[in-house]
Amino acid sequence: MRKTPAHPSPGLGDWVAGIASGRAGMRRFRLFRPSGVAVGERLPLVVMLHGCGQDPAGFARSTRMNRLAAREGFLVLYPEQSRLANPQRCWNWFDTESGRAQAEAALILAAVDQVCLLHGADRERVALVGLSAGAGMAALLATMHPSRFKAVAMHSGVPPGMATSATNALRAMRGSALPSTSTSASASASTSTSNATGAWPPLLVIHGTRDRVVGASNAYEAARQWAEAAGAKAAPARVVQRGRRWPMTVVDFKRGRAVAATLVEIDGLAHAWSGGAAKEPFSDPAGPDATAMIWRFVAKRLALKA
Repeated sequence: MRKTPAHPSPGLGDWVAGIASGRAGMRRFRLFRPSGVAVGERLPLVVMLHGCGQDPAGFARSTRMNRLAAREGFLVLYPEQSRLANPQRCWNWFDTESGRAQAEAALILAAVDQVCLLHGADRERVALVGLSAGAGMAALLATMHPSRFKAVAMHSGVPPGMATSATNALRAMRGSALPSTSTSASASASTSTSNATGAWPPLLVIHGTRDRVVGASNAYEAARQWAEAAGAKAAPARVVQRGRRWPMTVVDFKRGRAVAATLVEIDGLAHAWSGGAAKEPFSDPAGPDATAMIWRFVAKRLALKA
């Protein structure tokens, strides 16, 4: 019998269980809904895709995204990868050759649709966030359905087109693979059916310089892809440090005054959520607060105060 996971943020809101279905089968999900939401109120939605070895409750504890949602007033959706689909609970972002990656992306989109229909999420204010394998899936989903998301954030992940199957996924993670022509072409084609501007949603990339699981070169490649798709150019880099937390180098890629992508490279961070809760897997409290950074980035695109 499946054990019901403990509510990661008791007292702040509801921890709702759900199931989405599609051609890749079914996936459970959890939805955090803050307390005090008025009847009929439509809230922004942040979709959080966990990394390998994680589940929704652990990811919520690590990132503390629910605390922020309770304070700022938005919903948080946590799709859950199945062990039957991947023994390590990794989203199969790399398996585009077989179509498995696209099918899982469709399942995540089905969960988003369900939350919009049944739980008051605003379909026009949805942002997508992922860590590691979840970041790879978030980026793929954003390029497949760019009109559905206002912003996307990748933390320690691999951009689309770097792998097509499990056989070359490890090379892609090390940063030694080249973009796949077929996947890059597919991603480019998706822009023709995107929103009115034909652009991918703005991207925030966060990556540690000491990441030994996913090579840091993937971070620049992701930003480069987004910049190329938008015709954006890199602004001068700036170094930012808050208190005693590790410094980060930040580069904006702009087209005119619009930011197509922002690259944040954190000096000293390994493969972990920056500024995450202590004692959680893949979570490092010594880094700058990734959750706060992501919210500031996302809130601007959702036309909210950050």
